[in-house]
Amino acid sequence: MYQVNHKRDEGHEDSIWCVAWARSEKDNIDNIVTGGVDDLIKVWNFKEDFLDYKATLKGHQLGVVSVAINAAGTHAVSSSLDSTIRVWELDTGKQIKSIGKFIMSLAYSPNGHYIACGAIDGIVSVFDLATGKLLHTLEGHAMPIRSLTFSPDSQLLITCSDDSSVKVYDVQHANLVGTLSGHGSYVLSVDFCPDNTHFATSSSDRKVKVWDAGSRRCVHTFSEHSDQVWGVAYNDNGSKLVSVSDDKAIIVYECPI
Repeated sequence: MYQVNHKRDEGHEDSIWCVAWARSEKDNIDNIVTGGVDDLIKVWNFKEDFLDYKATLKGHQLGVVSVAINAAGTHAVSSSLDSTIRVWELDTGKQIKSIGKFIMSLAYSPNGHYIACGAIDGIVSVFDLATGKLLHTLEGHAMPIRSLTFSPDSQLLITCSDDSSVKVYDVQHANLVGTLSGHGSYVLSVDFCPDNTHFATSSSDRKVKVWDAGSRRCVHTFSEHSDQVWGVAYNDNGSKLVSVSDDKAIIVYECPI
């Protein structure tokens, strides 16, 4: 059954713009990372159905628009309006790299081979993580790419945009294989479920939707937030989903698996 599991009000002092969730291979702890208008990145531990504050990562000078965690759950990468991308160690909170570039959104591929970046002009770039070379340029959106996510098998890339659409691409062949609609406004975030059969989206229409990846139909809609929902992320087995919003709340949902 789809239902709310936990809600944390005032997670940041201002709007929360992005979220990522991964279990660390090092200590088997579920880390949730959030970024917001307050220029801060916060690290939370989710255990026993409770969101426990762990640390604040400081360094960005403007709002944080995107965060992602690597497959091992040990490092996070963030992108900000200050035109920098920063890489962090989650267990120590140390910043280990800073790159001077503005990226609207970014995602690691689960197989560790690719990183995808979404741009303000609606273009998606897929890079080889080992060589840093550009592999594909994906077109299809007419407005900024707010979020993107790889499928667990790294075969598909799903993107969402201010044009209110969600698009599905074949990564290997760089082909557009589907376009979905259903939200009433900008689609701000997307995350693929680890079961490889569902993904979730969030929108300026204040809703979180869960989709069947095969039929590409919406199977459930959450309407718990009171303002636009900037981020969604699944836990490591897809049994839970977290969302963050301009209302400053962090909400964790139960999802059937």
